[in-house]
Amino acid sequence: MRGGAPGLDVDVPSLPDYEGACVCNVVPALLDPTDEPPPWLPAPAVDADRVVLLVLDGVGWHQLVERRHLAPTLAAMAGGAIQTVLPTTTATALTSIATGTTPGEHGVVGYRISVEGEVLNVLRWSTRSGDARTAIRPSTIQSIPAFLDQRPPAVTRAEFSTSGFSGAHLAGVRFRGWRMASSLVTEIRMLTAAGEPFVYAYYDGVDKVAHEYGLGPHYDAELAAADRLVAEVLDAVPRGTTVVVTADHGQVDTGDDLHQLDGEVLGHVGWQSGEARFRWLHARSGRSGALLEAAIAKHGDRAWVRTRDEIVDAGWFGPKVSSEARARLGDVALVARGTAAFLEPSDSGPYHLIGRHGSATPAELDVPLLAARA
Repeated sequence: MRGGAPGLDVDVPSLPDYEGACVCNVVPALLDPTDEPPPWLPAPAVDADRVVLLVLDGVGWHQLVERRHLAPTLAAMAGGAIQTVLPTTTATALTSIATGTTPGEHGVVGYRISVEGEVLNVLRWSTRSGDARTAIRPSTIQSIPAFLDQRPPAVTRAEFSTSGFSGAHLAGVRFRGWRMASSLVTEIRMLTAAGEPFVYAYYDGVDKVAHEYGLGPHYDAELAAADRLVAEVLDAVPRGTTVVVTADHGQVDTGDDLHQLDGEVLGHVGWQSGEARFRWLHARSGRSGALLEAAIAKHGDRAWVRTRDEIVDAGWFGPKVSSEARARLGDVALVARGTAAFLEPSDSGPYHLIGRHGSATPAELDVPLLAARA
């Protein structure tokens, strides 16, 4: 595993290389390889006959490098850093990984997206009215086939099998549910022993711990546990199987660097979508210009303030943005700098979040792409 430096205090937003070393290109490189493999693909993954792709939610490259002593299995694997997509959030990134496409193409452009006057929480697939699986069918939000329409087994939490988000980004796969990490390993063992050429697996423990506890000792302990999980997977698969590990985003410890929107800004806002480190502001009728001016004046020291057109034209979501994806964006975005987070009352959960992600810093954008052959 090659080294790297932390990336948080940056003056300009970091944008993904959607044509190169990006998570949206991993599945195509593995399932539809070319005669000349991309230089960012780790050597053990080139021409592999059997592959397990394991996504470790929330394991950023810079956080991993700083703790390589806690992750000896990952540290010994071949590979290095690639980039995830924007926003650096699970809903968007997992959809890009599974479909092999950019956010602008698949349209899952955030954790909370605006859909026909409602704000859809993509991971919970709910609106203010509750469960939205009937009102907003997953296939109407995202219809690109997962894994090049090859229908591989997907080893993920059992409760996710019927979720709206799974219907949007994993439609057509063969679900194999797990409830404990040991079962994740067991499912991978059984599938690879049965001759499956490609297995997708997802583990969310590191992200959960980072959200609740930040990047302190609890995070360290969970990262070490995830590293042991990777070691167990390598021990479980048949000889010659390649295990590829990547992630959907990194993390920032926001702590108490939390901010309410200024009243002058809120006066121009009809509703909000996105999340605390990539907050979309939807302007009241005729107030988009005033909203932009107020947002720059009041929050420009803590955020990159951009209009929808600026973000689309600069390729933040990829070179192509469909009309459906564009319609889900707000008028003005507050993309957090440093450790800032912008709060909004309807964007809350069961506990106070300390670790967060979503913005365009290297700490959130850079993720590992590592591989080893059993």
